[in-house]
Amino acid sequence: MKVKKFHLLPNVITAFGLCCGLFAIFKINMIEPGAVTKEVLEVVTGILLLAALADIFDGAIARAMKVESEFGGFFDCIADAITFGVAPSIIVLKSLSIPPLTEMSFLITAAAMVYTVCGVLRLVRFSVMSHEAAEDELLKAAQKKNFTGLPIPAAAAALISGNLFLVSSELNRWVSVDAETRTWILFTQMIVLGYFMISRWKFPSLKALHVRVTSFRQVFLMVLVTVFVIFYGLMRHFSVAFVAVAWGYVIVAWILSIVRKISGNKSKTLEDFEPEPDELSDVE
Repeated sequence: MKVKKFHLLPNVITAFGLCCGLFAIFKINMIEPGAVTKEVLEVVTGILLLAALADIFDGAIARAMKVESEFGGFFDCIADAITFGVAPSIIVLKSLSIPPLTEMSFLITAAAMVYTVCGVLRLVRFSVMSHEAAEDELLKAAQKKNFTGLPIPAAAAALISGNLFLVSSELNRWVSVDAETRTWILFTQMIVLGYFMISRWKFPSLKALHVRVTSFRQVFLMVLVTVFVIFYGLMRHFSVAFVAVAWGYVIVAWILSIVRKISGNKSKTLEDFEPEPDELSDVE
């Protein structure tokens, strides 16, 4: 009985992340369109951050306990599709005050659908690639270094952080963003993030992050500064810190891929970030 209970642990964590996504959807749907406040957006954003942590821990625990299964993999993909594919789109749509049956409402709804569909396609491709990599050590090692296409949790973080930042007091203290401008910015974000989720661009995996240090003092200072910056930013300037981290990851990956593409084969250091060529077999 104990073995079975331990085997359930990763799936319980996945279910918790799915419940976070569903709670965010249900909570935001109880509010009238356009009546979503900054405080509500902060709450649902925090809930989706919990879901992102659950998404990290369920896979890590399954690998550590050596209880990975096809059921867990499919369950994780379905949970991610709802939590990071559907929930962010609904949050964006409900937070905008757009009259129905207008051209703008059609465009922003179409962009939300593009984002969600691309997110689901990204998850399907990841599942297929993971299944192929299970029998190929080289592919498995390559997947640990980089992701092909923007991971859907990172895309969700970029979208909801951008939405929260546009209504934050920190931004509006310097620039006044009207409703139409905010709508066009979110429209562009969803289209761009959707494209990069299904693209062949490489995005670094945090699993492959290695930092060389030469002394314990450096480790202590790095940890101290990191903890201070993260906690101070989250406690005092949550929207700014979140959008900086979320979009910082995306932009750094773009820069690395662009530099690699421009330099060609000259840059061996960035060869892992060369976008893969599109193949017809991926469309079939």
